Amino acid sequence: MKYIGTIGIFLISAFLIIMNSQPSHSTAPETQTAKAIFAGGCFWCMEPAYDKLDGVIATTSGYTGGHKDNPTYEEVSAGGTGHTEALEVTYDPTKIDYATLLEVYWRNSDPTKADSQFCDHGNQYRPAIFYSTDEERKSIEESKSIIESTKTFPEDIVTEISAATKFYPAEDYHQDYYQKNPVRYKFYRYSCGRDQRLKELWG
Repeated sequence: MKYIGTIGIFLISAFLIIMNSQPSHSTAPETQTAKAIFAGGCFWCMEPAYDKLDGVIATTSGYTGGHKDNPTYEEVSAGGTGHTEALEVTYDPTKIDYATLLEVYWRNSDPTKADSQFCDHGNQYRPAIFYSTDEERKSIEESKSIIESTKTFPEDIVTEISAATKFYPAEDYHQDYYQKNPVRYKFYRYSCGRDQRLKELWG
């Protein structure tokens, strides 16, 4: 009986070792992602406001709303492609909602100018919010209504609200420009009067 007991213990131990050595098939839950597209003038200046938000995974500067495939910065800035400089925000909707992203957008743009933002003029700098679903469109309209009823400035809200079209990422040197070139970025932002105007609008 003692011999059989020893064999039994050996077999159980071997079984446990084999089971523990098997690779686990369980995986961590995947992060949910969604995307939102906002145009508020120079895309360099739109990135910081979203990068600091908990739940935002990535921001990409680029061009959208135009009629030319694969536009370059030179083409867009010349104003002939119909695109506007925009920011694509990739976020986790379980951590931050679309309504919050809209609140951040309004307070980082000038909704009273249809074809310019701050010191940048032309249709390529028009303020716009691009929706991908009816739910997003409704959220934008609701958010706009709140802004219209609570704003302290007299001008009308003229920000474009349009269905999203293809978004083209800008050239690499435009991505995270405020981090790569902090001195030039701060000089541009200040000389453009962006923060001064935002303070006038939103306090």
